[in-house]
Amino acid sequence: MTTEIKHWSNYKYSENMLQDALIKHVMDLMPYKMSDEGEVLEVTMNLIENDENSWINNWSLMAERLQKRAEDFEGQDKLVSAASSYLRASTYWRVSLMYFKDTNDIRMKKFSKNSQVCFDKALQYGAYPGKAIQIPYENTTLPGHFYRSTTATKNAPLLIVVPGRDTWADDTMWVIDGALKRGINALTFDGPGQGMALRLQNLKFRPDFENVLTPVIDFAKKIDGIDSSRISAMGMSFGGFLVPRAAAFDNRLKVIISDPGNMNWGNMIAQRLKIALKMSDQVRPSMIDFTLKDYEWKHNADDNTIIDELKKYDNTAIVNQIKSKTLVLDGSAEVTHGAAQKFYDALQCPKDYLLFDDESTAQQHTQMGGYLTGTVYIMNWIEDNL
Repeated sequence: MTTEIKHWSNYKYSENMLQDALIKHVMDLMPYKMSDEGEVLEVTMNLIENDENSWINNWSLMAERLQKRAEDFEGQDKLVSAASSYLRASTYWRVSLMYFKDTNDIRMKKFSKNSQVCFDKALQYGAYPGKAIQIPYENTTLPGHFYRSTTATKNAPLLIVVPGRDTWADDTMWVIDGALKRGINALTFDGPGQGMALRLQNLKFRPDFENVLTPVIDFAKKIDGIDSSRISAMGMSFGGFLVPRAAAFDNRLKVIISDPGNMNWGNMIAQRLKIALKMSDQVRPSMIDFTLKDYEWKHNADDNTIIDELKKYDNTAIVNQIKSKTLVLDGSAEVTHGAAQKFYDALQCPKDYLLFDDESTAQQHTQMGGYLTGTVYIMNWIEDNL
C-alpha cells in the first residue's frame, strides 16, 4: 500500500487566497528577524476571513505593541533590542495595509509612515547595513534603500530588487540578505503602484516600466563602489513581469531574474476580473470584490476601464528585444501555471530556467514559505553569472 505524500503548499491559513499568501509571507520572514512566530499566529487566530477591518486592526495592534516596546528599549539605550522590535513593528504596519483598500481612511498614510519610521530606525541601530534613499523620478522621487555589503570589494556588483503588487520593497529582505552575504550590494525601491509610492505619493502603476527602472539604473551607477558593468535586477511576482519589460528597452543590466516569468500578465488578470465585473455589487463575494477594487485603485482605473488598462501589460511584442541574460523562475505550485515556461521559450537572449518542485518546499509563488531554499539557488546563479 502506497502512502500518499502530502505537500505543505496545500495547507491554508485562510480560504482567502491573498490573506493566506500574506500570512505565509510574513511567517517566512522570521529567519530575517522581520517577524516572530508567536506574534504572527496571535494575529492570525483573531482574523475574520475576508474582513478588511479585522485585518488592519489586528496587524496594526501588534505593530503598535512592538513599536512601543522598541521606543522603550531605545529610551533605555538598549539599541540592539530596539532595532529588533522596530524591524518587526515595521513589517506588521505594512502587512496591515496589504489587505485594505480604503484610500480615504487616515490609517492608509499614517500606518505607511509608521512603517517607514520603524524600518529606518531598525537600520539606524544596526539591523541591516542600509540607508534610506530618494531616487529622482520625473517631477518627484521614488523611496528606497541602498544596502552596502560588509564583504563587498571596492567595485562590487549591484542587485536591484523590484517588488510586486502586494508586498513592498522593504519586504524583499530575504533576497537582500542573500546578496549581502555574498558581497553583492543591493538597492530596493517602491515604484508607481507600490508600497510608499502608492500610498504616500498617489503614484499608480504604468505599463512602460522602462521609464521607471531607467532612472533607477541612472541613480545606481552614480553610487560609489558600484561596478556599473555588473548591475542586475530581480523582479518579484508582478515585478517579474515589469523587469523584463524594462530590460527590453535598457540593455545596461548584465543579468535579470524574473520570479516568476510571465509574458502576458495583463491578459491573464483581465480574464479573471471579467468574471467579477459580470457580478452585481450585491452578489459579488467580498474576496472577489476586494481584488477588483484593489486592481482598479492601483492601476488608476474603474469598472469601465480596468480591462483595457490591464491588457496594456503584455510583453509579447518586445520579448525578443531583451538582451540581458535571464533567469526564469517557476514553481510546481505556481498560481500562473505554465506562464513561466511560455515566457522562457519566447526569450531569444542567453537564458536559464529554474523550477522549484514539491520536494524543494519552495514551490509556491515567489518561493513563499521557502525563502531560505529559494535564496540558495537564486544566489548561486547570480554568483555564477554576475
